[in-house]
Amino acid sequence: MHMADALVSPAVGGIMLAASAGAIAYSAYKCKDDLDEKKIPLMGVMGAVIFAGQMINFTIPGTGSSGHIGGGILLAALLGPFPAFLTLTAVLLIQALFFADGGLLALGANIWNLGFYACLLVYPFVFKPIVKKGLTPTRISVASVVSVILALTLGAVSVVIQTLASGITELPMATFMGMMIPIHLAIGLVEGIVTGGILVFIYKMRPELLESSMDNKKLPKNLSIQKVLGFLLVFAIVVGGGLSLLASSNPDGLEWSMENVAGTAELEASGSAYDSAAGIQESTAFLPDYGFKSTDGEGSAAGTSVSGIIGAGITLILAGGTGYLIYAIKRRKEKTV
Repeated sequence: MHMADALVSPAVGGIMLAASAGAIAYSAYKCKDDLDEKKIPLMGVMGAVIFAGQMINFTIPGTGSSGHIGGGILLAALLGPFPAFLTLTAVLLIQALFFADGGLLALGANIWNLGFYACLLVYPFVFKPIVKKGLTPTRISVASVVSVILALTLGAVSVVIQTLASGITELPMATFMGMMIPIHLAIGLVEGIVTGGILVFIYKMRPELLESSMDNKKLPKNLSIQKVLGFLLVFAIVVGGGLSLLASSNPDGLEWSMENVAGTAELEASGSAYDSAAGIQESTAFLPDYGFKSTDGEGSAAGTSVSGIIGAGITLILAGGTGYLIYAIKRRKEKTV
């Protein structure tokens, strides 16, 4: 659901950027008190996992469309809502800057649509209540499916509202909404099953990870999560460097909806704001569209693998570094008091 710049007006892009910046600031503020230092490495590794996971588009049978995971519910269940939102923000920022995936003008909208609903709204008010009577594999699976579907649906509705507010006449609200919601319900079902499977697996390895997020408590000091970190890191490398080559070539849910409504997945937009955003992105995106360009203009397999590994690595550093920075500021303030 990565929106391109042409889907938002400068005004809507600015408003959404301000809204997302506010959510980022609030999350960072909450992390000063709630962030578990033992989970900081997990922020980095899970950021790498989500980056790699979003490279794999899975086919939605019978539609000609595809989808990829958003990752917000998965992150929130393991990290807690506020570290999860910061981690997903890091993923989307790196995708936009270095891989030209999602527009810079639309970055605030993408952070809001993919991160805010899942991490800060649906996880605390839907996922947690479903499993409040006790974490079990069945409850985790049900909570994952219901939460992911709801979060993706809210994000899809937001995309439609943002294009409407931007005056994108090529995408009339009723018709666009009629395409966006059903396809994202299907995508959400698949992601929910995947999310539930991963969370159940991790719960069986280290139930304390999910329990600590549920109860907003820190992990025991003598608890080791090295095996979980190692497994997730290998998973990110395998997915980003290898399985990403198997991604579906079908348009994703947003592109598919646009093609069915407007006849194209790439709308045009002109103006200084669009030109400036495009210019910045062209100068920073060293692997646009996740790959090297061959002589025939198509991306190469090697470029896709390199993009997956490099992107996951950069995300690990940024997401983990964000956690360490917040923790360092907290410790410094504690020493000066």
